Amino acid sequence: MTKTSARSLGDIFMILSIGLGVGNVSACDLETEVRHTGVQEIKGFFATADKEVLTFVGYSGSGYEDKEAMLVVASRILDDFNPNDTIVNIGATPEGIGAVYELANRKGFTTTGIVSTQAKKFDAALSPCVDVVFYVEDQSWGGFIDGSERLSPTSTAMVESSNILVGIGGGAVGRDELMIAKRIGKDVRFFPADMNHNVAREKAREKGLPEPINFSGAASTAF
Repeated sequence: MTKTSARSLGDIFMILSIGLGVGNVSACDLETEVRHTGVQEIKGFFATADKEVLTFVGYSGSGYEDKEAMLVVASRILDDFNPNDTIVNIGATPEGIGAVYELANRKGFTTTGIVSTQAKKFDAALSPCVDVVFYVEDQSWGGFIDGSERLSPTSTAMVESSNILVGIGGGAVGRDELMIAKRIGKDVRFFPADMNHNVAREKAREKGLPEPINFSGAASTAF
């Protein structure tokens, strides 16, 4: 299996011209299976499937400043893997990095999502392109618990179930997951990407904070 080498989004943006067709793809129409379960049960599911688990992490609600370039990166990575022996896993929702679900579906991959029960609490939509979703009982959305370096249940399931983790930009939750994954010897790959600038500015205004000048995300500080 060939590994994708890290490079900037700008270096590979030119391949958009060969017709990836990201903006013209129709939405999926899957009957998503939804499970409410724990870390060990999720790990058992993937062990039974006996496939490599390729997990993408990145921005969700913050979105991407250049979504098409993000999808080009993801497409190149997916092309290194065989859909017959690989499951593509993300965070279940369609925003941000969740757009990779549709791309993975088009390429023939089985897709899964691991997400905190906070998503259900706040009525967050699930991607229409995910085959199986696991809700994990969690008091947070993920990342480290209470400023420690112990992952929340959702992030524990994400990291421990994955063979390869790919970060394309990302905030604090993605940073924490990638850091721990690398620490325990997982195959971790990171590609820098800006969050959506306008969304970041709006969120800062809503919180009464100064307008941000850095849009590279927390994950970039660790990688």
